[in-house]
Amino acid sequence: KNFLLENMEVSIMFFQGIVIGIDLPVAVELRVVETDPGIRGDTATGGNKPAVLETGYTVKVPLFIEVDDVLRIDTRTGQYIERA
Repeated sequence: KNFLLENMEVSIMFFQGIVIGIDLPVAVELRVVETDPGIRGDTATGGNKPAVLETGYTVKVPLFIEVDDVLRIDTRTGQYIERA
């Protein structure tokens, strides 16, 4: 639920007609809908802040990330990878 978007293609595993698993892509691109204002000049190693993504998932991101930025998120770990 943290990484699912409308019309996203996923693989669904069934056993005797019952869903037993869903395979997501390794990374997804999600838009930031809420975070503290970005600070110009901050680098990726300059600290982190929380950001709420369009699915409602909260992830730690670098300080320069702003609302409406699209981020690549690793679905295996739930961590920020990079700006998309």
